[in-house]
Amino acid sequence: MAFFFRTEVKRVLSSVAPATGLVFVLAASGCSFLEDRSERYVNAKEGDELRLPETADESRFGQVMPVREVTTADSGRMYRSSIPKPPDMTSEILDENYVVEELDGQMWLLINDVPGRVWPSVSSYMNDRGLGVAYDSPQLGLVQSELVNFSKRARALLELENDPGPAEDMLIVQARVAPGVRRKTTEVQLRVHEVDGNPEELLAWQAGAEPTEEGLATSKKLLGDMGEFLRGREESKSYSRAALGMTAEPLVRLISENEQPVAVEMDLDYGRAWSEVSRALNEAKIPVLDLNRSEGWFNVDFRSESERESGWFDWFGDDEKPQHTFDLRLQEEEGVLVVTAARASEYNGDDRSSELLSELFEYLY
Repeated sequence: MAFFFRTEVKRVLSSVAPATGLVFVLAASGCSFLEDRSERYVNAKEGDELRLPETADESRFGQVMPVREVTTADSGRMYRSSIPKPPDMTSEILDENYVVEELDGQMWLLINDVPGRVWPSVSSYMNDRGLGVAYDSPQLGLVQSELVNFSKRARALLELENDPGPAEDMLIVQARVAPGVRRKTTEVQLRVHEVDGNPEELLAWQAGAEPTEEGLATSKKLLGDMGEFLRGREESKSYSRAALGMTAEPLVRLISENEQPVAVEMDLDYGRAWSEVSRALNEAKIPVLDLNRSEGWFNVDFRSESERESGWFDWFGDDEKPQHTFDLRLQEEEGVLVVTAARASEYNGDDRSSELLSELFEYLY
């Protein structure tokens, strides 16, 4: 029995040795047995568009899992040396909804929805708060209330006195609904105006008017109240076909030449454009080393990951300080603000100006 036992042990050990060697060889070879599929991803051909029969009602069909279109700027990121990251489908979702934002004397309610769905809710808010709707224009995105002075609910909303005197100013409230800077968002502004009497038509929206501190405080109160009202109607939203005529031209556009981004155009005033570029750089985690608002430039660090990584010694040292590698400029050209990028004079790395503009555009729009 003892001799048989030793024989079995030797037999087990002899069978384990080749297996151990095979495991060692596989571990040492790493991923050489795995196929590099980066070329397949980059060179994949676009399939044919799905076509419905002519008799089908297109309004009853939709995408279960929508795939965002890949722009020219996105395709420029597909290098043969690395597999590009898929588009972040959550990038179009705001972290917070119904946020009151303020910049350079302007204030608005930022809503994560398209104007066609926001428009009916704004009218509902005006009626619910006793403001009423005297005139509106979906094409212009304007809603004008009736005279506030003759509604108890409206007077309470604006904190007017219960016993008005004969010299009380006549007031109306205007709401402006417009597509937001970021895709699939809407910005709503509310203003209180003094009028001589009951207006007989829709008054023009004064885009460049600078409201007083009291006016801003009133607008902030009304926008906060509207945000709470819209939040409570999340499950009962409707859609306005009339609002489809509202100007939907994007306020931010990526300009390309020979399939390479060369500029970002922004149909905004300078203060708003500067703020949006600053926000986009922060959200994209692109370090800003220096900036000058009056002259319109940012000094940024936009090196590639391979340039930032110096090898194994990164584990034992402190984080590398940002370096000035690219310049962003914001300037007006033919009535439109234009953002351009260029490699810094003291930087000898790859010229990734086009990729910088593409990255910035993704966080701007």
